[in-house]
Amino acid sequence: MGMWRFGLADGIRKLGFRKWYERELTLGHAHLALTLVSCLGLLMALELYDRNSPMAERLSDALSLLLCAGVGLWSLRRYLFLLMHAEATANQAICPECEAYGRLEVTVEQPVEDEVLVCCRRCRHRWSILS
Repeated sequence: MGMWRFGLADGIRKLGFRKWYERELTLGHAHLALTLVSCLGLLMALELYDRNSPMAERLSDALSLLLCAGVGLWSLRRYLFLLMHAEATANQAICPECEAYGRLEVTVEQPVEDEVLVCCRRCRHRWSILS
């Protein structure tokens, strides 16, 4: 998770929280689209598989089937991770003092590896977001 701390802090610092959140959701949904395309490839590979075809063709079909299944599982897992990470971060982006949502900036110091220290732009209250 240490890798995400730098991604979260740098992303909020460069883009702002709202654009970072939008980008995370867009990237996650691109992985969902890849999952759907992989499912289509999996169905096509199943349709092409024939027990009466030559061994080389059956191996090629089986390899296509395994590749589509592997890419589909990886992209589904990535989609779920990105969506859960973005939602967990968004739930912590509310200032505890003035309840402003997403109006935050990253402070320079980072106290713990999995935390990002942020400051509210409205009331200057500081709190940490766990990533």
